[in-house]
Amino acid sequence: MRKWLMPIFIISIIFILGACAGNDESADDAGSAEGEAMNTEESSREMEMATSDSDSADAEYDQDTANEAAEQPNQVETNSANTIDRKIIYNGNLRVEVKNYNEAINELESQVEDTGGFIVESSSYGGSEDGLQEGSITARIPQENFQQFIKVVEDGNMKVVEKSVSGQDVTEEFVDLQSRIKSKRVVEERLLSFMEDAEKTEDLLKISNDLSKVQEEIEQITGRMNYLQNKSDLATVTIHIYENRVNIPNINEEGLNTWEKTKQQFNESINFLLSAVSGLFVFIAGNLPVLLIIAAAGLVAFRIVRKKNKKKE
Repeated sequence: MRKWLMPIFIISIIFILGACAGNDESADDAGSAEGEAMNTEESSREMEMATSDSDSADAEYDQDTANEAAEQPNQVETNSANTIDRKIIYNGNLRVEVKNYNEAINELESQVEDTGGFIVESSSYGGSEDGLQEGSITARIPQENFQQFIKVVEDGNMKVVEKSVSGQDVTEEFVDLQSRIKSKRVVEERLLSFMEDAEKTEDLLKISNDLSKVQEEIEQITGRMNYLQNKSDLATVTIHIYENRVNIPNINEEGLNTWEKTKQQFNESINFLLSAVSGLFVFIAGNLPVLLIIAAAGLVAFRIVRKKNKKKE
């Protein structure tokens, strides 16, 4: 009997300990479930509060909120400078010497037209003692034909005595302007939306002023972009033209040909005699009445003097 009491006692103790452990686990599970429920409820409350704050913020106009769109960085726009076509403004300056100014101008105008360009300015001046002309023209040439035009001028009949070509890369500025104008467009749309929802006159005036400033900035950015686009699409070339004729004296004019010199002197003598006879005839014919009176008076005086001399004898 005592042998059976000990095993029964041990088994009872084991069952009691097992029951206690089960109760502790149930209590822990219940506590955990209750904690999760509380956390869920708190999260729901926080979400409701955040939603409420967001709705109230959207319902109220704030210029800083509208400007946040313009301040957001756009990594794609920043890196696009490495992928788009480069925007380079080319300028050329040439100084050429020509033998005939008018022919050179016509030739340059034809070359500009052949490359798809056009002349925007032309000036000429001359009338110096040596009779030489000079001037300048400014042309806009498509960028893809810029180098070709320079080469055509160099290989032509004109002597290029001075040449300078420069280029300015404005790609980064152009991309930055693109990014800025997109941001300004977003701000403009938000301001227009705020204007539609505005109920107070004070808010409406404030939004209208901010909208005017944003639209003015958009116009300035657009104008700058158009300027850079035009300058990069069409290169500017200025050509200064100087006429340089060398007058070589004629050998015959130096008197080295004796026969030609003799003929020239004979002709000059004949011309002089003819001119003298012609002048004398004109003088006599033109003054004939006066000459006749003088001749008659002289004849009368001669006869009177002659009679006096005879009486004395």
